[in-house]
Amino acid sequence: MNTYTKLCATLSRWSLRAAVLGLVVQVICVQWQVIGRYLLNDSPTWTEPVALLLVLYITGLAVAVGVRDAGHLGMESLVALLPLAAQRVAEALIHVCVLVFAVLMAYAGWEWLTLKWAEPKPLLGVPEGLDYLPLVIAGALIVLFCIEHLIALWRGDEVKEAGV
Repeated sequence: MNTYTKLCATLSRWSLRAAVLGLVVQVICVQWQVIGRYLLNDSPTWTEPVALLLVLYITGLAVAVGVRDAGHLGMESLVALLPLAAQRVAEALIHVCVLVFAVLMAYAGWEWLTLKWAEPKPLLGVPEGLDYLPLVIAGALIVLFCIEHLIALWRGDEVKEAGV
């Protein structure tokens, strides 16, 4: 396993761990909201915005890991019907298309992040631009993971799941 693959596997592992941690924190926030509303009759104002913000980070990180581990939707049954050389071309084309999308996603996320950074988020007081940071992070990770897949395809290797 080369250095770049090790780096991508490590990033994937830590992204998955961060997404799981975010999910745990989100469940705690929602439970606290329910307890506050129905048992204490005093709903905390911060739980819902934090839970919504966490959804963005959890989703972005999980999508990036899904791209690396080839867990995203694909048309594998159609590609499998092609001759071997055409299969490799189709796979490369798919990874290039995902890479281009990820670059655009990261770029647009960065544009929005910088535009909204000065605006405070209601009820939390943190920058509104934090909503767009997951686009930048996920886009950058997806670019790295697509490059890893393209290198592996060129070498005739497969990218192995990083695990937890």
